Amino acid sequence: MDKRELDGVIARRVADPSATRTMRCRTVARGRFNQINYIRSLPPQPVMEDEPEGLSGESIAPNASEALLAAFGSCLAVGIHANAVAQGIPLQSLELELAADLNSTAVWGAGDLTPKTIGFETIRVSVRIEAEAPRASLEALVRHATLWSPVANTLHNPVHLDVALEEAEAGAS
Repeated sequence: MDKRELDGVIARRVADPSATRTMRCRTVARGRFNQINYIRSLPPQPVMEDEPEGLSGESIAPNASEALLAAFGSCLAVGIHANAVAQGIPLQSLELELAADLNSTAVWGAGDLTPKTIGFETIRVSVRIEAEAPRASLEALVRHATLWSPVANTLHNPVHLDVALEEAEAGAS
């Protein structure tokens, strides 16, 4: 993407009175513990998730927590890249390493149910950038991209969850 193309994308978004968009995903369980997530009209390459063998999965795809890390890494990488383009900083390479610890002793509400944090407490991200720019500029670039990342903000800020069971179809038990 060049700066002119990026400026066009930004101008269209700023001028769009309906800038809020609904993101959708349809998750279909396929057996054992693997699911396929259909996003937009992207099949036949849907996003697949599975659990590792140690959690009774087949270990054929990332699990949901790993997919969350991938979503965050992808969002942050796009933000860093787009902002580098906007600032005229050519990147030779960009790589992010993400890690987070998860206590799985109470997986799926079974097992050790003593009170504990469920989910990630901290996500650690290491960013490696090769670019002809001062380190201070690259640090500011990463801070800015993190500040404005939709996925970072979703992870950082409280999000209301509205999970509801749909009415069963006739004949279903």
